Amino acid sequence: MGDLFPLFLRNYFPVWIINPNAFDTGVFMDSRMLDIRIGTLVHSENAASYIKQIIPYGFESFSITFGRSAEGIDLPGMAAAIKEALGDSGAVISSLSIYGNPLENLPADQSALRSWELLIDNAVCFGTDIVSGFAGRIRGLPIDKSIDRFREVFTPLAKKAQDKGIKLAFENCDMGGNWERGDWNIALFPEALELMFDAVPFDNIGLEWEPCHQMVKLIDPIAQLRNWVGKIFHIHGKDATVKWDIIHQYGIGGPRRFAFHRTPGFGDSNWTDIISELRTGGFRGSIDIEGWHDPVYRGELEMTGQVNALEYLKYCRGGKFVPNPE
Repeated sequence: MGDLFPLFLRNYFPVWIINPNAFDTGVFMDSRMLDIRIGTLVHSENAASYIKQIIPYGFESFSITFGRSAEGIDLPGMAAAIKEALGDSGAVISSLSIYGNPLENLPADQSALRSWELLIDNAVCFGTDIVSGFAGRIRGLPIDKSIDRFREVFTPLAKKAQDKGIKLAFENCDMGGNWERGDWNIALFPEALELMFDAVPFDNIGLEWEPCHQMVKLIDPIAQLRNWVGKIFHIHGKDATVKWDIIHQYGIGGPRRFAFHRTPGFGDSNWTDIISELRTGGFRGSIDIEGWHDPVYRGELEMTGQVNALEYLKYCRGGKFVPNPE
């Protein structure tokens, strides 16, 4: 691969990308570029084994996702196994995530709420200070009708997290909902975010942001990023492709899909601009690739797509650190 790799790209990509056999755990991870790390999401099932298999590709962080519940899991034991898998690589756990509905009262919803508490209590075991997930929602009602319940649930959670040095980050995924109705999440629109942060005015609550969820609503993600960068604690590395020919010919809301979730590097976003805006706004943290959504790079091509995204995002971050001349 080394002989075929374009010469001009050798100046940008890390040595283990040009020659994967050159990777040596902990050697090539330059701390001067790690104010923004590039990593990936990892499902909690067999997380340590999965991390051990993919860490040689150069992932710098891992976000552990627990689905809709983290109950019944030996979290300290999992943390110890993951720490062993990380070894001396220099990679870190960026966040722990729970994606249930903590505002409602079904058994699964109550489990999601308890899971927020569990992850806040155990985040230190994983070496992370971020717990993320859905804000929840009163099902079938407009977003503003959920704010009182959001205040009731997340005021004590935010205080508990604050006392432990933990930040709470809400993903902006709509899960098929809109302003008028939905089942999972209210953190969808700028107006909703303003209501949420006014209701629970803690500095340690913010966003788990990604451009994809703006693009599929035909919102300019860069404009939103500039307005909210100070509240962004974690980034999901997921992109989108918008098929404007479909929109121009058939509109939206019909049977023809006009937007698709994509792995970074295969979608429409310019991640060089996104990372520049993040740096300008003072963001320090991780961009963790959210795979398993791309309509092309999936199945047996899943990790092919993710490693391509890893290399692409490192390039957009600025490539290899080069010291200035004295």
